[in-house]
Amino acid sequence: QVQLVESGGGLVQPGGSLRLSCAASGSILSINAMGWYRQAPGKERELVAVITSGGSTNYADSVKGRFTISRDNAKNTVYLQMNSLKPEDTAVYYCNANIRPIYRPSYRDYWGQGTQVTVSS
Repeated sequence: QVQLVESGGGLVQPGGSLRLSCAASGSILSINAMGWYRQAPGKERELVAVITSGGSTNYADSVKGRFTISRDNAKNTVYLQMNSLKPEDTAVYYCNANIRPIYRPSYRDYWGQGTQVTVSS
């Protein structure tokens, strides 16, 4: 069974940094795009950043210049480096990956369990 496990969330002061990690494991044949989403209390889930299998990236306007998404294909892991954090970045962050398992004929999206990021003094 394919699963995504996230780590790296926590409490940080405004202006600080955090690095989130998400590792995919299981009977994986191939991983296409990987990304990060977030959901703050009372708000809709939103896309934060996406990285393709070829390394192309896209970011939400609100995080451009502050966040960097990267991946290590050998480890089936995606990272989100978050710098210059603001209180409005506070949310549960979810890892997403478009994965084709060995036992399925096509790709589908898988989600991590979510990790809390709180930016506060």
